[in-house]
Amino acid sequence: MRVLVVTAVVAEADSVVAGLARFAGLGVREMTGGYEIRGHAQYAPRPSSVQIPVVDVLAGGIGPTAAAVATATALASSPYDPPYDLVISAGVGGGFPPHAPLGSLVVADAIIAAELGADTPDGYVPIEKLGFGRSVHRPPAELTGRMAKILNADPVTSAVLAPVLTVSTVTGTAAGAARLTARHPRAAAEAMEGFGVAEAAAVHSVPCAEIRAISNAVGPRNRADWRIGQALDSLRSAFTLLTPVFEEPS
Repeated sequence: MRVLVVTAVVAEADSVVAGLARFAGLGVREMTGGYEIRGHAQYAPRPSSVQIPVVDVLAGGIGPTAAAVATATALASSPYDPPYDLVISAGVGGGFPPHAPLGSLVVADAIIAAELGADTPDGYVPIEKLGFGRSVHRPPAELTGRMAKILNADPVTSAVLAPVLTVSTVTGTAAGAARLTARHPRAAAEAMEGFGVAEAAAVHSVPCAEIRAISNAVGPRNRADWRIGQALDSLRSAFTLLTPVFEEPS
């Protein structure tokens, strides 16, 4: 399988790379726009007809627009034939209690643009109802279900299969968290890039998934309670555990 992993920042990309212990680093590949992709591959003996597993890691920037641009650039300039089989948006995120406690993992069964719509006197209206597009991408159910099962089989990690919300403004109040929960009661996490990555992947007809490691609770901002280091460790562990998935043929 050929996989493109897109994170927001370098620290997240570093955790993903650290989790790819069974892959050999191929160095850095520069792209248009100043983006850098860190390539990884397995060179275990295999028939010439079998595709070598590849995982490329890209820190694409913060927010859905930056993520979409970076992902689209990487997909358009893929050196592989055929190109990538899967794109993964990965990184830390906020968790909605009680679904996703600090340090846990969320595998998205829906990638939702939580703010893509209109505010009206009768409440929020998603863009679909306005007739202008979509606000939801649904990753392959069999794949995401298997990912969650693998992560939960480990005695240390815990994961939930649930929607992940993409926001442009991180939620920082109890009222804001309550609004999102009322609108998306199954949501387990929020982050800022997933929907942008998924939009770019859809344009290129490549399946997309999203994995979030929980660093803080969605709601009032209290930096003393954040667990960024713990979340980055969980992200590293997730990619180590999911390596067998990446090793599968496309």
